[in-house]
Amino acid sequence: MAESMKGLHRTCRCGEVTKDQIGKEITLMGWVAKARNKGGIIFVDLRDRSGIMQLIFEPGEIDEEGFAKAGKLRSEFVIAVTGKLCEREGAVNENLSTGSMEVRVRTLRILAEAEVPPFPIEENSRTKDEVRLKYRYLDLRRPDLQRNLMLKSRVMQLTRRFFTEEGFLEIETPMLGKSTPEGARDYLVPSRIHPGAFYGLPQSPQLYKQLLMCSGYDRYIQIARCFRDEDLRADRQPEFTQIDMELSFVDVDDVIDVNERFLAYLFREVLGLEIALPIRRMTWQEARDRYGSDKPDLRFGMELVDVSDIVKDCGFAVFTSAIENGGSVRGIKAEGQGAMPRKKLDKLVEFAKGYGLKGLAYLAIGEDGARKCSFAKFMTDEQLDALAAGMGAKNGDLLLFAADKTKLVCDVLGALRLELAKQMELINKDEFCFVWITEFPLLEWSEEENRFTAMHHPFTMPMEEDLPLLDTDPGRVRAKAYDIVLNGNEIGGGSVRIHQDDIQERMFKELGFTQEAAYNQFGFLLDAFKYGVPPHAGLAYGLDRLVMLMAGVDSIRDVIAFPKVKDASCLMTQAPQTVSDLQLKELGLALVSGEEQ
Repeated sequence: MAESMKGLHRTCRCGEVTKDQIGKEITLMGWVAKARNKGGIIFVDLRDRSGIMQLIFEPGEIDEEGFAKAGKLRSEFVIAVTGKLCEREGAVNENLSTGSMEVRVRTLRILAEAEVPPFPIEENSRTKDEVRLKYRYLDLRRPDLQRNLMLKSRVMQLTRRFFTEEGFLEIETPMLGKSTPEGARDYLVPSRIHPGAFYGLPQSPQLYKQLLMCSGYDRYIQIARCFRDEDLRADRQPEFTQIDMELSFVDVDDVIDVNERFLAYLFREVLGLEIALPIRRMTWQEARDRYGSDKPDLRFGMELVDVSDIVKDCGFAVFTSAIENGGSVRGIKAEGQGAMPRKKLDKLVEFAKGYGLKGLAYLAIGEDGARKCSFAKFMTDEQLDALAAGMGAKNGDLLLFAADKTKLVCDVLGALRLELAKQMELINKDEFCFVWITEFPLLEWSEEENRFTAMHHPFTMPMEEDLPLLDTDPGRVRAKAYDIVLNGNEIGGGSVRIHQDDIQERMFKELGFTQEAAYNQFGFLLDAFKYGVPPHAGLAYGLDRLVMLMAGVDSIRDVIAFPKVKDASCLMTQAPQTVSDLQLKELGLALVSGEEQ
């Protein structure tokens, strides 16, 4: 039978008890993590968000009624206890901050009984994700998840403190706004008052924060909820949180400077780590050429090498035809992997095919210098020697080559580089390696739409020296855009914005917008720009992804209290669900069947 607190007040949390309190009476409240009866003495591990404290129930120190109640305690009962804090008489638990102490209980109140949970409430649970997410309120009691969410709370508090001291104003922007379909799909909200009209949930506060710069607020910050109707991955959710900022009267270096100091402050305060400043910078083109990715993991080497000039005249048609068709041949060197078994090599070939490459060529060099090569019959020994030398190979190394359009070659080898690093255990999981990626292409060609699209968004400023190329060779125009990358993950990105009318008009023209279409989507912003807009720039971090990396977990679901699964549904609440006909009628909506679509 559950009891009331009857005026009891918790004096501290379990993990916050200190040795200074030994000998004093304290009151603790929490959940029973474990209960065990050892020959007339009952031991209970009491858990709350701060940690665990061992409780001792012994006849003579607690009355008979209290001892009888203690004998009924099971996992997840909610209890309150008052007792004397003592040094442990038994073995000290070195794994707990309170492992040298225990509470000898004098009074016990059972505040709530609990059914047997569907899975053990323990760290590093092996229970299937589907079960844990269905009972997420129980899963969230696990100490590792609680640490993650407390770390996230700490990051948010420190973020607000840092940017406040830097002169930023925290301003909220609307959740119900205008749908801007340029980019990922919007989540739409039907309006009851305006039948047939819809709000769009924000993919980011981009347009509003630019309007705030027009309004003279000069330094804006917001921890903002954002929504994107897109396919999910381990580091992506349909609703997520950004640390969003915008600054006036600044250029690239100003934004980078304040954010480097923010990251250094955050990692020092949260993890006790010193980040060396300034953070390394690398252009987008260099990152693609050397690492096959615009978010390179720099904790290990294994860089891509362009061998097109070495093999352009060889007899291997796969190489030569790729070059003749405007592509390239590139390779990576896996040091010490020359004796890799054929079965493992075949798996790497299949891995590459999974990214769209037709095949993967290899050259394995034994410790004795003997070669195994998938294309040896098409090349002379001298050509193979030149290729190995060009790759910087030595005995015992494995060389892997891709030949096709350069974008595909870089994508495949970039992914293969990461896969090999995992297999070869080259990644130091305790290392945090930052890099700024700069000078992104302003535009990218969409085969599907047969036009250029903005790599970031239509308001990204081109580099001034590339402005003449907008009319003649728009694909070569670089943007004043920058991403901050940590251990192969983009944790934030931003750009300098266009604030000049003539450049904005040229940008819309390249993107295929008519003046009418541009005003239909962005008229309120373009009108605001007529009344004096300062030069401005911004950046946004994916808060969940940043915390995921700081916590050392593999999925952002482990740092979000109530996440969705791959199909964007919630296993706990069963959302999304159908609604009543009355609700649909009020919104002026009617559902069509699959056959009618």
